[in-house]
Formats: sequence, C-alpha cells, structure tokens
Amino acid sequence: MSLHPNEVLLAPVVSEKSYSLIDDNKYSFRIHPDAHKTQVRQAVEQLFDVKVQRVNIVKVQSKPKRRGISKGMRPGWKKAIVQLAEGESIEIFEGAQV
Repeated sequence: MSLHPNEVLLAPVVSEKSYSLIDDNKYSFRIHPDAHKTQVRQAVEQLFDVKVQRVNIVKVQSKPKRRGISKGMRPGWKKAIVQLAEGESIEIFEGAQV
C-alpha cells in the first residue's frame, strides 16, 4: 500500500516517557495502522529533513474501559520510535516542556 508521507505520520506522541527519550535522540510518533518501517523512515526523512538511524514499531494494545454499567474497549494504535543520526534533531519537540 502506497501512503503519502503526510498520511504515514499521524501525530507526535506527547508523554513523559517520549520526552525522556529525546535525550537519546529518539522521537515517538503515532502512525498509520498499515505503515511499515521503510515508509516511516522515508516519511520522517522527507518531512523533517533529517537522517534516520533506526525505526522501531510498537502496536499499542486496546484497553477495556467501563463507565457505569456499560463496557467498551479503547481502540488500539500503532507507534513508531525513530532514532535519528548523531547531531540531528526535530525542532517541533525541542521547545516543548513537560
């Protein structure tokens, strides 16, 4: 399946753990469910003009939730942890604080 780079990366993951990984030059993104490592690498390199060293993909499992008597499930999603080459960075993450 051919995806445009804007369709591969859906959103950055904003959490304490993802911001602690920035010190190791790793950035987390929520990605399209059908995207694979090569597509994620190409999308990050095209959109942010950086050199990607490694890509890891994690499937975040869905969670059961309750509200009173009704039961349901939170949807699962796919996350990519992208490690950039030494000396590279993505500016949109640098100014944010947790």
